[in-house]
Amino acid sequence: MSFVSAELAELVRSHVRDVPDFPSEGVLFRDITPLIADGPAFDALITALADAYRGRIDAVAGLESRGFILAAPLAARLGIGMVMVRKAGRLPGPVLGVDYSLEYGTARLEVRAETVQDGSRVLILDDVLATGGTAAAAITLIEQAGGHVPGLAVLLELEALAGRRKLEGYEVQSVLTY
Repeated sequence: MSFVSAELAELVRSHVRDVPDFPSEGVLFRDITPLIADGPAFDALITALADAYRGRIDAVAGLESRGFILAAPLAARLGIGMVMVRKAGRLPGPVLGVDYSLEYGTARLEVRAETVQDGSRVLILDDVLATGGTAAAAITLIEQAGGHVPGLAVLLELEALAGRRKLEGYEVQSVLTY
């Protein structure tokens, strides 16, 4: 199932700015701020997400920080809650946490367990799927908190980094792939 029409994909693509050598030399950064700044384009994206997931989910988990920008309006549009999955030390306790590997080192994500209703269907939503480590850690957290993850949705997927491999067994939807 894909919620992305060719028209929506082109609209989103036309609002993603390529920034070479950011944040460091050799990196091509995909900047989504023009999309978020354009009310009608951003609304079209949120509408498509809402249409695709209405009745299929009970909450949306936004991953810090740009995932919050997508998850909050989607949750509001659907009349459901938003779960904040944050970096270590940014939520008051008690929290559940999981460490995960990055290209150079490790990181930690945390969630307040009571924000996930036992047995609820929680969509994980983020801006970018790269290596899949952050998304896999978020799945672990939501499931440890008692939720069920019916799928993940991302605005941009960087296929060369093979993040889907870490998410086998889960439905992954991307608006754009690079």
